[in-house]
Amino acid sequence: MSGLIPERIPYGSVGKTGVGWWGMMTLVVTEACLFGYLLFSYAFTFIQSGPSFLPSKPPSLHLAGPNTVLLLLSSVAVWWGERGIKRGRRGQFLLGVGIAIALGVIFVLIQMKEWRSKEFTISSSAYGSHYFTITGFHMAHVVLGLVGLIAILLWGWRGYFGPERHTGVLVTSLYWHFVDVVWLTVFCAFYLAPYLGVGG
Repeated sequence: MSGLIPERIPYGSVGKTGVGWWGMMTLVVTEACLFGYLLFSYAFTFIQSGPSFLPSKPPSLHLAGPNTVLLLLSSVAVWWGERGIKRGRRGQFLLGVGIAIALGVIFVLIQMKEWRSKEFTISSSAYGSHYFTITGFHMAHVVLGLVGLIAILLWGWRGYFGPERHTGVLVTSLYWHFVDVVWLTVFCAFYLAPYLGVGG
């Protein structure tokens, strides 16, 4: 002990066997179902309505493309940081998570900029309703993921994690990877599918 602050959390499960891990798995499954329902609703309306469902201008990849790359790179950074803490490399862990946080914040800022550039709103059309509802839910999950990453960054900086005990890192990493996978499905549905002629 250093004063009242332990070098690492003296309790908690080791590996993926703890309640936290299974709790996060349950959350991921339920949230995946939520996004599955939302994307099914979008796809069904898209296919039934045809090209008239889409806005007058095709979806631009100008912001969404680079933003997708940023989010994928943030997942790589989290994985690299997680690998570091498993091997006792605290500096690697802190750097990886720090990079992921920075990329996540940039993603949020770019997404907000894209929202402001849209000519439609959540109430202007069925497409606008689907677009802002689904991307808005995803944005909320990104923000929650950033809160989790900031938490483990602070705990890691204070020495709470190590090769033996890092379930909090595994749980948070799982959630962040889930958020990235969801964005890939959203990106394909809203930005790529219209160019492939789906619903035409």
